Amino acid sequence: MKNNALQGEAAPHARATGHQQEAELVALARSGDEAAVRELIQRLNPRLFRIIRGIVDSDAVAEELVQETYLAAFTRLETFRGEARFSTWITSIAINMARMQRRGHRILEGYDTVTEIEPRTGTVLAFPGPGPNRPEPSLGRTQFRELLEAAIGDLTPDFRLPFLMHEVEGMSISSIAHLLQINPTTVKTRLFRARSKLRTGLEAKIQSGFDEVFPFDGARCRGMADRVVSRLQAEGYRLR
Repeated sequence: MKNNALQGEAAPHARATGHQQEAELVALARSGDEAAVRELIQRLNPRLFRIIRGIVDSDAVAEELVQETYLAAFTRLETFRGEARFSTWITSIAINMARMQRRGHRILEGYDTVTEIEPRTGTVLAFPGPGPNRPEPSLGRTQFRELLEAAIGDLTPDFRLPFLMHEVEGMSISSIAHLLQINPTTVKTRLFRARSKLRTGLEAKIQSGFDEVFPFDGARCRGMADRVVSRLQAEGYRLR
């Protein structure tokens, strides 16, 4: 019997799986339930992609490794004994695969379903590389400079001035102390505190953007589920 989900319609229980617990989805996946497999994939895509992307150097390689992680996990579900969460178990598989790839144990073919999108307004920082139809690299530097200038501008003058004198103008501690008529130790203290405040200020400015780092959603998320299901079926994994 064909699964309605393959025909673009949600199976009767597919809509409910979004509210089911992970363990229930895993149990359904063990029995070959395609909707449960797809639900697990779409739930785990963002986590696995970001974790793998933290190890490898490109989105394309990361996406390939996410797919291979799912194939390894779903074809070895009998080895999952539930001593840890399924998400924890599959994350460890993802990390191992990414580390093996970094060590050259797995050479990936040219596999790139990733469509690079232009930076959106409001993203944290964009450092676009050169290429056709891409913004100039100077855009990233401009955005970084504006962010840094705003953070420096938030410092009080007691901290901002010695910081600019030392870090931007390259003046020595003793020269700054002489010009500002303060003790060199005071200059060092203010520089230390200025850096600390800058770090805190920059973290606060970019914190709201962390959830947009290495996104994996929308069509990419659905496409991963389609590819994994097709591969599982091709390798004899019976789904219903």
